[in-house]
Amino acid sequence: MTEHHSRRHFLTAAGTNLTGSLALAYLLGQEGARADTGKPTLEKPVYSLLPKPAPRPPRAQAMISLWMQGGPSHLDLFDPKPELTKNHLKSHGGDIERDNAGEASPKLFASPWKFEPRGHCGMPLSELLPGLAAVCDDIALIRSMKTDVNNHGQSISALLTGRITPGRPVLGSWLTYALGTESQNLPAYCVLTDPGGVPVLGADNWSNGWLPSLYQGTVIRPREPRIVNLEPPAELRGAPQRRLLNLLDDLNATHLAAHPGEHDLSSRIASYELAARMQTAAKEALDISSEPPAIQTLYGLDNPASREYGTRCLIARRLIERGVRFVQVCTGNQEWDHHGAIETALPNTCKKVDQPSAALVRDLKQRGLLDTTIVHWGGEMGRLPVIQNEKNIGRDHNTHGFTHWVAGGGFKGGIIHGATDEIGYKAVENIVNHSDLHATLLHLFGFEPQALTFQRPTGPGSLIDGQPARIVTELLA
Repeated sequence: MTEHHSRRHFLTAAGTNLTGSLALAYLLGQEGARADTGKPTLEKPVYSLLPKPAPRPPRAQAMISLWMQGGPSHLDLFDPKPELTKNHLKSHGGDIERDNAGEASPKLFASPWKFEPRGHCGMPLSELLPGLAAVCDDIALIRSMKTDVNNHGQSISALLTGRITPGRPVLGSWLTYALGTESQNLPAYCVLTDPGGVPVLGADNWSNGWLPSLYQGTVIRPREPRIVNLEPPAELRGAPQRRLLNLLDDLNATHLAAHPGEHDLSSRIASYELAARMQTAAKEALDISSEPPAIQTLYGLDNPASREYGTRCLIARRLIERGVRFVQVCTGNQEWDHHGAIETALPNTCKKVDQPSAALVRDLKQRGLLDTTIVHWGGEMGRLPVIQNEKNIGRDHNTHGFTHWVAGGGFKGGIIHGATDEIGYKAVENIVNHSDLHATLLHLFGFEPQALTFQRPTGPGSLIDGQPARIVTELLA
């Protein structure tokens, strides 16, 4: 067993005398799935979160998605444009699609912040991102993202589920459906929400869609109690609780004996046992008090601006370290949606997320986990190169060209992929759309992107869903 593998398995089973009240909606979804092979099904499939091998050796085993809902301005953070500086406040005569025509201005708006080459790779980054600058040799900067859907909800759906239509499974659900989880004591897919509110579309951001509900993300709240009902009521602790669980075990065993071959029923019974183990394991995983002071400082927990987000990034690392497959760390509702006052709002948001995001990359690397853990950073859109609201300057939506970055799990470090046009409006070089990103991620997890399917009454469904999609090999190490 490798050192890396043993880290992911160090958390032993515990707490068998606890109640099964934790995350019942999550646990009762034992109607699970295996990836569709195209062969006739001779018996009802068994759905579980037991670890499953990928069809071929994977580069990545886990993923943390730092989900920046609202639309970070690529022009002010990642994508310097000399033409904007040269033509600052001059009118742009070309066609530009705007979300808010009433506040639109034709004037180009150069970034107020300086860009400098960073790291050994010389990656140009904004002065607003000193944390990222320190780890840029480990990231791949994708400057040519696009969805071409100029509103938040549909672009979120495209990037998370593959289509703009609602009701579909998100990426995290697909990965847990396909691979299960190494930890049988924690949810396979965890979502760390922000005190500023859940993202646009709410729970659709971590929905299992038409996959079995076992694969829905489990929400971990931003404040204590991070998981509700984690502790049993005082009157049920100890012997009363043990008697209750023993009775439940007896009833379940009798019911199962009367229904041989009911795999869903046996899975549901197992889920209650898992719930008890999760109570102890979750408490341990979410408790960062044992982390050394140097690690807490690395994540910015000594800084009021970054403390809350840094805490969640540190918890994300602890969950991955304990075998969780997919963790989504959300920013607040519309936190990056800077239609106005961008010169004050954008620096404040960067102070919140920059140091913790970079710390996550650095911490995973020093623990030997970055090689097999993908870190993804990005939102559903970027911003326009022209002014919105001349009295309180901001930038409107732009889904035709924006930036994400990825690190670890088989991605190259210290590279820039793709480009937008001379003013940063449209992706024009080595374009990466949402389907390309999904195909590349599935490839790194060991799957042929179009082959990972789930059999529905209407036929097999997939994340790619028949759309044109290419594995962006230029990003791969």
